[in-house]
Amino acid sequence: MSVSTARVRTSAVAVAMAGTLLVLPACSSSKTSNSVSGAGVAATASATSSADRVKLAKTKFVLNAGLAAGATYQWIYKPFKAGTFKSGAKGRTTALIKGALAAGFTYNRAKAALADAKGDPTLSKATDALSSAVDSLKNLPSKIKNGSATDADFNQFTNVTNSIKGAGAANGATVTDQVPSVGQLTQMVTS
Repeated sequence: MSVSTARVRTSAVAVAMAGTLLVLPACSSSKTSNSVSGAGVAATASATSSADRVKLAKTKFVLNAGLAAGATYQWIYKPFKAGTFKSGAKGRTTALIKGALAAGFTYNRAKAALADAKGDPTLSKATDALSSAVDSLKNLPSKIKNGSATDADFNQFTNVTNSIKGAGAANGATVTDQVPSVGQLTQMVTS
């Protein structure tokens, strides 16, 4: 057998096996456990009950809302209250950069929290009204970065994150601030 014939046969076998692995999880019952890790993950994902999906949605909501609130408090609210964003303040450039990153991060995590809330019937009703408030944060990172943000802009971040936290608390999803690292802020922006 020549080398090229062996490669063709090996490729054909690999394609057939890959096709089988892709089809098996869809055909298997949710009670069977597969030993192949990729197939097991697909079977497990399709076997979740609606109660699990609600818990997962609430958990993801709490995590994303907590990260948004933590970033807002640490890198937007505290420097704002300390006057670090004002012209001539010591550390203003660094504060503006971190504040802009935190603003983008907060917007991203707040949008994700609202999307997660749609997976929970109670949370989705409570957070539907917050969509426009979160959307209003979209242009604020650039205002913070170039130093043109007003007091109302800084307060808007705090108000929106507090509204999200309040909606969660009122519906059994208590949100606590989780301050992301600067690395997490930059990772979110570059990904």
